[in-house]
Amino acid sequence: MVERNELKPNTLFVEVTGAGIPEVDGLFVPSNAPPTESESGTVSSVGYWNGKMAWDRADGKSARSPALSYSNSYQSWRICRLDGHLAYDMTCEDELPPTDRPWHVYKKGVAPAPNLVIHHCDPRQACPQPNVVFVLGGPGAGKGTMCELAESQLGWTHLSMGELLRAARQAEGPTAAAIEKFIAAGKLVPNEITVTLLSNAMEEVTRKTGKTNFLLDGFPRSLDNLSGWYEIFGKESELPKMLYFECPYAVLEQRILGRAKYTGRVDDNAQSLKLRFDTFKAETLPTIEYFKSKGKCVEIDTSQDRTTVYSLVQDSLVEYTDREFAAKPLTERAEMLLGLRSYSS
Repeated sequence: MVERNELKPNTLFVEVTGAGIPEVDGLFVPSNAPPTESESGTVSSVGYWNGKMAWDRADGKSARSPALSYSNSYQSWRICRLDGHLAYDMTCEDELPPTDRPWHVYKKGVAPAPNLVIHHCDPRQACPQPNVVFVLGGPGAGKGTMCELAESQLGWTHLSMGELLRAARQAEGPTAAAIEKFIAAGKLVPNEITVTLLSNAMEEVTRKTGKTNFLLDGFPRSLDNLSGWYEIFGKESELPKMLYFECPYAVLEQRILGRAKYTGRVDDNAQSLKLRFDTFKAETLPTIEYFKSKGKCVEIDTSQDRTTVYSLVQDSLVEYTDREFAAKPLTERAEMLLGLRSYSS
């Protein structure tokens, strides 16, 4: 069992909905009950019960009832209602209450079992501000590859503007038709769509994972995009740093036509590439020049070998990268992306 002095603070909030029992539904806040001995003999710290994070205690003395905590005796997570009777449980040894599978409905519960969402910041408060680095470059410059490496190896969250737009288009929501129209014409999607998609995605990631470091791949593609950014995050907010992946057109063309065999993307062809690159020169290069004038642009030549490029990216992000992530060895996937291991091995 983990000793009390080794336990990290419990700062997570659990939202329970759909229980059908008013006193069960709602927000469970981290326990602030003083240390005490549980039924299994474990001495628990504030925010913990039986050595696992807890949202109130299971001994009938919780600050808020019903209690959400772990029972070592039954090896299960349990939700007990106001009268002390068990309503829902989940037999497992997970460190946190499971959110990815149905709970068992006990005698005093109401079917179906409720849904649980874990929040890494108080959902009643404003979301913490993101730490953002913009990533720009022509189509095929390697933005996606380097951002994936930074996500898996350095702990940053990679949000691709292109992927967010494609997902919104495929979801057939209220903006799907407009997105389709602009992408088909090789034009930039308006701010009210792009910035809202980014803002919503970052808030969802931060609330669900606690992560605040974001690489925004393919944004801002115009100075108008940047104006839209300030409309959301405030005109007084600091201008984020930009990584500009510079690469000659001949190399970009070779890469795009080479990957077209595998991606299945409708815009991975010579004609679409020309349209996309022309749009990039007309709309995005002035944005890059603006960041250069403010001393906020790091230029990286991505026509070099991938290991060299990744090393430069790593150096550019080191200021905000968790040391534990930076020190871990390359995964098999990372080695494949860097060309150090065959995809077939």
